[in-house]
Amino acid sequence: MPLGHIGVNVSDLEVSYKYYSDLMDCLGYEIFLTADDQFAIKPAGNKIGTYIFFYPSEKGYEPESAGLQHMAFMLPDRDKVEEAVTIADELGSEIVHLPREWPEYPPPYYACLLYTSDAADEGLGVDLGGRRI
Repeated sequence: MPLGHIGVNVSDLEVSYKYYSDLMDCLGYEIFLTADDQFAIKPAGNKIGTYIFFYPSEKGYEPESAGLQHMAFMLPDRDKVEEAVTIADELGSEIVHLPREWPEYPPPYYACLLYTSDAADEGLGVDLGGRRI
């Protein structure tokens, strides 16, 4: 059974909204809701999948603390991974690992790791992986 939704705290809701709005088409997501105190994205085209809610938080990201460490998006193929990393780079993401094969995961697994451009989420890894199912 797929995960219904997750909530992610960010220190700047507006910056995070712009970041994910610019990237979500490539990730296969669309806006689900927007409000002054949150926004959410969902799988595009009414596909089954995890909704992601974003909430403002005054506390910064602490990678050693309990909580969400990173998010991984599955993309349909290598071209989509390359497209997503290009967009993320243009949005100011720190590209930690360029797209490549990861032999430690079941093949085919072609992915990159990046940090979001939202300084509030500094260190929140986003794994953009292409796997054909």
